[in-house]
Amino acid sequence: MGQGPERVHVADSHKKIRVVGARENNLQGLDVELPKRRLTVFTGVSGSGKSSLVHASIPAGEGVVSIDQSPIRGTRRSSPATYTGLSAPIRKAFAKANGVKPALFSANSEGACPNCKGAGAVHTDLGMMAGVTSVCEECGDRRFEASVLEHRLGGCDISQVLQMSVERARGFFSEGEARVPAAARILGRLCEVGLGYVGLGQPMSTLSGGELQRVKLAAHMAEPGGVYVLDEPTNGLHPADVEQLLALLDRLVDSGTSVVVVEHHLAVMAHADHLIDLGPGAGHGGGRVVFQGSPAQLVAQPSTLTGEYLAEYVRA
Repeated sequence: MGQGPERVHVADSHKKIRVVGARENNLQGLDVELPKRRLTVFTGVSGSGKSSLVHASIPAGEGVVSIDQSPIRGTRRSSPATYTGLSAPIRKAFAKANGVKPALFSANSEGACPNCKGAGAVHTDLGMMAGVTSVCEECGDRRFEASVLEHRLGGCDISQVLQMSVERARGFFSEGEARVPAAARILGRLCEVGLGYVGLGQPMSTLSGGELQRVKLAAHMAEPGGVYVLDEPTNGLHPADVEQLLALLDRLVDSGTSVVVVEHHLAVMAHADHLIDLGPGAGHGGGRVVFQGSPAQLVAQPSTLTGEYLAEYVRA
């Protein structure tokens, strides 16, 4: 096993982020330089050490927002609305419109269906046999007490709002009596990361790793960050939405943010300002930098497997 990340030194100069002596896992004392305020993409075959280098050498800290595909901690009731903070302005808007408490519009609080406790389903333990989960007969998977669903905002009750897609909800909260600017801003960020099709109340457990990462990115976009680190953000993303993601990364860079991405998608590689290719193989056969430079330089002299694929992609 390689030595731990305590051997790694990261220096933040005016124009470069320097990593010196990275030895995490199969890394072999690597020294790399990342240009600031640019899109840097780490490439290489699976197991070459790119994720180890990025996550061990650019640890989360002040000014660094690290966004990976690890599961989002929380209960099975967690949703894009709860994780991004979207639930709070929605509850306040419902409460103000109906003259009641915001807590009524939380399925985890006072407004929960008393039969299923806001879960929308009831689990029956069958002892030695596998348990059975069925839709709550009282609320019909709407999760709220019947009296709460009598309260409306823009003609919809709270369960109908939580069943909306992000894209539809963005329009709903952008105009008319349901206009809630704080909610529309959060929904706009979710749309920017390509999640317009996701339901507001959709359980996080049903989202892919790439979708979870983009939910995290949308939540963090409200925070100031000098460096954003993302791990394969195209995972689970429809090809038609990759361009939208690249446009978002461009906006982050244009705003003065340094963006570091571990990625296998050729469109992202071709779009990078700077590539760092690790390899040449995986495991003990990897852990070395085999190329540093621009995509154009790698395509001009495709000396690595990544270069060969990227050259073919660019020609096509």
